[in-house]
Amino acid sequence: MKSALITGGARGIGFATAKELMAEGWQVAILDRDSAELAEALTKLPGALGIDADVSDPADTDRVLAEVTEAFGRLDGLVNNAGVADFGPIRDTTFERWQRVMQTNLDGPFLMTQAFTSLLAESGGGAVVNITSISGLRASTLRVAYGTSKAALAQLTLQQAAELGELGIRVNAVAPGPVATKLAMAVHSPEIIAAYHDALPLNRYGKEEEIAAAITFLLSDKASFITGQILAADGGFEAVGIGLPALRASNTAD
Repeated sequence: MKSALITGGARGIGFATAKELMAEGWQVAILDRDSAELAEALTKLPGALGIDADVSDPADTDRVLAEVTEAFGRLDGLVNNAGVADFGPIRDTTFERWQRVMQTNLDGPFLMTQAFTSLLAESGGGAVVNITSISGLRASTLRVAYGTSKAALAQLTLQQAAELGELGIRVNAVAPGPVATKLAMAVHSPEIIAAYHDALPLNRYGKEEEIAAAITFLLSDKASFITGQILAADGGFEAVGIGLPALRASNTAD
């Protein structure tokens, strides 16, 4: 039976991915540093292994490796999904805020992949999927730390793919666009939601399950010859650049 570890797995995209993989017969471990959310998630994922840990802490990554090895004896898929968002003007972004974002969004995937490289190789290679963001592919205001961390994670993905391919390990990334998570819907105003709809060719937010499907595909044997790719699951957001809603409106007018 194949096994996977999903960081930031107690909610959102991570939880949806765990649910999808388990439905396909995978053994799944979900890692999260929010103990309460982790406990709640495990009630909805019977049979999943829960690990309370912080991906940015090297001591925790060593412990996670030991727990996964003991529980599964192998690892076929690693999803580096844990991340934090910090939005604000450049001039208001303190170095402490910058460091907090980088530690989780960039240091975490580096540490976790490094820790599990040998176990992945022992299982025949397996696959790593890093969760970047459309904010790492195109710049936007108020995202100096978040966008930079995700752009760096995209480059880390390429570096990992180039080197770990020799061990049979595939490394890809999924870059979600606007997704209708509970957090996004809570903080996005009606004006922001309408603006995103106007900018997206598909005219809607993505669903957590749609991002999970992309991740599951990249972990699967169906993607056995795919590595070093950044898959934008974004409703076409990157493809249209800045977009001009007025021109699009004239194109669809009767």
